[in-house]
Amino acid sequence: MTPIPSERLDAILTRYDIVTATLSAGSADSETFVQLSRELSELEGVVAAIHAYRAAASNLADIQALIDEPGGDSEMRSLAAAEKPEAEDGLEAAHRALQLILLPKDSADEKSAILEIRAGTGGDEAALFAGDLFRMYAKYADAKGWRVEVISESEGTVGGYREVIAEVKGKGVFARLKFESGAHRVQRVPDTETQGRIHTSAATVAVLPEAEEVDIVVNDADLKIDTMRSQGAGGQHVNKTESAIRITHLPSGIVIFVQEERSQHKNRARAMSLLRAKLYDAERTAKDAARAADRKSQVGSGDRSERIRTYNFPQARVTDHRINLTLYKLEEVLAGEALDELVDALVTEHQAELLAAEGMA
Repeated sequence: MTPIPSERLDAILTRYDIVTATLSAGSADSETFVQLSRELSELEGVVAAIHAYRAAASNLADIQALIDEPGGDSEMRSLAAAEKPEAEDGLEAAHRALQLILLPKDSADEKSAILEIRAGTGGDEAALFAGDLFRMYAKYADAKGWRVEVISESEGTVGGYREVIAEVKGKGVFARLKFESGAHRVQRVPDTETQGRIHTSAATVAVLPEAEEVDIVVNDADLKIDTMRSQGAGGQHVNKTESAIRITHLPSGIVIFVQEERSQHKNRARAMSLLRAKLYDAERTAKDAARAADRKSQVGSGDRSERIRTYNFPQARVTDHRINLTLYKLEEVLAGEALDELVDALVTEHQAELLAAEGMA
């Protein structure tokens, strides 16, 4: 085990005591109170892990002292020797848990997310596959107790989506979905294929952390806002009221178009939410690119042009190319039931990379 410096752990415990005392005193202003409350919430888990690690280390030290005690009771030494392997396992588990909780945190992990899926190469088949992916994530979200709300959609000519953008709301959504960004490839025989040939199509997925107003400040002077009538299916409402919103962020050139709601006010709110997410993601991407100059992360690069996963229907196989993991559970993955097996493996690999980068592997 790589030792964790005691000075680092003591500094965390001291900070915890300071934050707790400041909050108990009730002297902090409202903004400071919110910041300290958030910090306390983050520190509580770390402090618990430190205490568990030190308790496990103390337990093993006591057992070893009994074993090494000269002239000690032979029966006690035998009992201590029998308990030692379990104590060693306990210390190793506590050490690993502490290492993981001390890893640098992604500030966006606890946030909700914006999910964007777009059909790529493959025409109608790509649009159908984009629809399959959206249903997979929707079912996965439902199993997690998250809420999915479509922001905008453009349906394919024979089904599926040319593009679909949705909010996935819930605690820790981004942490579970952030490694889904990239190019997803499908290999199957389309319904329209008369020769039984396997076609390869693709869709791209982007997962953006949902940004709050405190994360990204948008200047009204930087916005060009246009209203227009909704297009497409929608009954009498379509083409009769100017409820659709198009927002252009002039400095970045980002354009957001939302028409899903009948209310112009609701469409504008959703468009602003999506704009903040894109600006926040651009800021994070720039920082990640700077860090990548020092360390290239295989799993967490977020390169959306990178082919990350293949769904092979003839063999009922799903392969994640970043970690060389293959599951013969295609139906279960697309039903959202086995997606956690892929997500958990990606998270574990990412943690291993971070541990290596921190010199704690």
